[in-house]
Amino acid sequence: MKYSVVIATYNRAADLRATLASLANLQADGPWEVIVVDNNSTDDTRAAVEDAARTFPVELHYHFESHQGRSPALNRGIAAARGEIIVTTDDDVRVTPGWLNAAARALNALGGGYVGGPVLPIWRGRRPSWLSNRSGRHWAVIALLDYGPNPREFGARVPLGVNMAFRRSAFDSAGLFDPDIGRKAGTLLGQEVREWCIRARKAGVRGFYVPDMVVEHVIHADRLTKAYFRRWFYWRGVSRAILYQRAGLDMESPEESLVDPAKARQVLGVPPYMFGRALRSLAGWLFDTVRQRHIEAFEHQTWLCFFIGVVRQRLKDVRLRSVSHGKLQKNALHPAPSRNRVS
Repeated sequence: MKYSVVIATYNRAADLRATLASLANLQADGPWEVIVVDNNSTDDTRAAVEDAARTFPVELHYHFESHQGRSPALNRGIAAARGEIIVTTDDDVRVTPGWLNAAARALNALGGGYVGGPVLPIWRGRRPSWLSNRSGRHWAVIALLDYGPNPREFGARVPLGVNMAFRRSAFDSAGLFDPDIGRKAGTLLGQEVREWCIRARKAGVRGFYVPDMVVEHVIHADRLTKAYFRRWFYWRGVSRAILYQRAGLDMESPEESLVDPAKARQVLGVPPYMFGRALRSLAGWLFDTVRQRHIEAFEHQTWLCFFIGVVRQRLKDVRLRSVSHGKLQKNALHPAPSRNRVS
């Protein structure tokens, strides 16, 4: 088996049907399979897969993963995959017939362990005036990406999980996705791909952006609201604070620094410079709002939502650390009596 396409899905059977129809048109240069991992869906996801499997051109497998979260679901699919190249995508994409071949060519030509490509929009609603029509920080909210026409190695910029291809050996070197990080029902937690890419780089696994490995991503109207964007950035702050607590990764630029959270200077668990950035963002938001610069004003506003998520999670971490420290001190001062009886 040359390729395995892995899709994690949750309660999006209608989108999944259209995605599988698109995948059925792939023209791969070797044997391939599709693995759909149902992450506790309550709709007719299983029926959607079974219906498509009857006429699908290659093997189409259904798996169920009860551990809630995108990372556990992807890990389940990767473990089941038989392909030399494992490709991850979402349940709401459209692909070109040569998508898999483009991934294989790039892996061979660039010599990396993984590649990722552009993710372009299929709008299901009108693009609002505050959302830029080109790649930028707000594009990440709706899983869009375009790093330009030339290949480049991933570093501070990372791929999107909706359009990535891995050599199987990349997971042998760097491990699977962290099951405690990433999207879960009821949240907008993320950063599982970024965390994996940082871990992969440390393990010597290189990744490259490939401009001709393109997917189109359906952007539904309910995601084109300021409320959704604010919520997404809040959860991004929570996710980055979790990475900071667990691995000492900088909350704004995780790829560029490594600190010891226990030793770094903090105010309420947050590096002091972030409070200055918050004040500047607040001033910029007000200034750009008055000047009716809608895109710039909303960028300031969403950074403040990110900051609120950071502060809330860091306060939670500090409280938990304080409680744990207090229990350790109490146990040291009042050790539990020995259960060994001396006769």
